[in-house]
Amino acid sequence: MTASEKKQLMATACKVRMGVIEGTHGAKAGHPGGSLSAADVFTYLYFKEMNVDPKNPKWEDRDRFVLSKGHTAPGLYAALAERGFFPVDDLPTLRHIDSYLQGHPNMNTVPGVDMSTGSLGQGISCAAGMALAAKHTGKSCRVYALLGDGEIQEGQVWEAFMLARHYGLDNLCAVIDNNGLQIDGPVDQVMSPYPIPDKLKSFGWNVVEIDGHDFEQIEAAFAQARETKEVPTAIVMKTTKGKGVSYMENQAGWHGKAPNDEEYKIAMDELKAQLAEVEAM
Repeated sequence: MTASEKKQLMATACKVRMGVIEGTHGAKAGHPGGSLSAADVFTYLYFKEMNVDPKNPKWEDRDRFVLSKGHTAPGLYAALAERGFFPVDDLPTLRHIDSYLQGHPNMNTVPGVDMSTGSLGQGISCAAGMALAAKHTGKSCRVYALLGDGEIQEGQVWEAFMLARHYGLDNLCAVIDNNGLQIDGPVDQVMSPYPIPDKLKSFGWNVVEIDGHDFEQIEAAFAQARETKEVPTAIVMKTTKGKGVSYMENQAGWHGKAPNDEEYKIAMDELKAQLAEVEAM
């Protein structure tokens, strides 16, 4: 990754985070915490990793992305908008009556959304099915799924992990956003999923552990996933819930709460300052 590419990704990630704040503030509802923690991987997927075409969202040979933790739709929408799938100006209509941007991703209304998600645990099963179908039909597309660390408390997730290894789905890459917090508090107190990497390895997956806010590590992890054959890859990324907004960082209370007008201004001022700092690099 060149310095210029890294700078561009960092700047785009700042804009994605601004989109999260715009959407949740406009809705007066939504899930900013986990959207912000995943903003860097959303950015990398849509601006570097995945083979997609905003002008042809239903392109048959595109790579697929499934947001298994569907409540973080504000982050996905912000990335899709920045990538050109639909106007950035539509983000504040999130959850409004008659808006196509529902609270959870809807593949029937939102350009670029490949699977309707929201019921935790089900998205990775859909992604595994997509990857298996691609294998059967001889397509070279890859399938990516983003899960929350609280979400992997669901038993269905592990059934999907078992299936993916059994069928050798090396075209499937699962990303686990390990920000350590879920709606009820720390994941290790609610129902500990740890040690996540060891459990995935015991299921036969290739596992990569990274800092989910470091673009060079993100790039290396996805490169390893593409190069790994006969087994699926899981990227376990350590992140900060609410990343980029000081009063939201590492606060479980911001899992599913929207900023008010004052909080909106503070968040946007901070993110604009971060963007200016990146652009000055």
